[in-house]
Amino acid sequence: MSNAVSVLKGVSSVGFATVTEMGLRGMITLRGDLSSAKVAGAVKAAVGADVPAPRMCNGDVAWMSPDELLIMLPYEEAVKVTSNIAQALAAEHALAVNVSDARAVFAIEGEGAREVLAKLSPVDLSQEVFTIGMFRRTRLAQAAVAFWARGETRFELICFRSEAQYVFDVLSMSASSGSEVDFFKH
Repeated sequence: MSNAVSVLKGVSSVGFATVTEMGLRGMITLRGDLSSAKVAGAVKAAVGADVPAPRMCNGDVAWMSPDELLIMLPYEEAVKVTSNIAQALAAEHALAVNVSDARAVFAIEGEGAREVLAKLSPVDLSQEVFTIGMFRRTRLAQAAVAFWARGETRFELICFRSEAQYVFDVLSMSASSGSEVDFFKH
């Protein structure tokens, strides 16, 4: 059996913001009735978090759509937790799938993090509109991605593993020193 490795092995790029591939992360897609007490209980048992409000990420659980969550956890726990969720929801119309190996995760950090994403995505990233914990599925240049604000100057982004190099390259180019637009400067 081979050892799992992240697609870009922790590569990093430093400009007016830092872009870093975060390595392996466990991810479970959970589809079902998000208002169900059983779904809420399974999520709470899995990672100790509540089902988030629409378009929000409460640490380890992100709202993906009206019937879909993305649960994030340590990579080595994903198989067992996926099985636990599936067992807990066996009587529900629900689906839990381990998608860890299909995704890549990036951190965009620094005072220019909002600008890096704003140059590539059709999302209003002003601090008044895109607050900490907000989550969006969108496009980043030509790639389908999702990102959320972990803090005022830290965002995390997921994309398909097959697009990881492209996403890293466009994020790095957007964050390269000398390309600042300075739209979000105070």
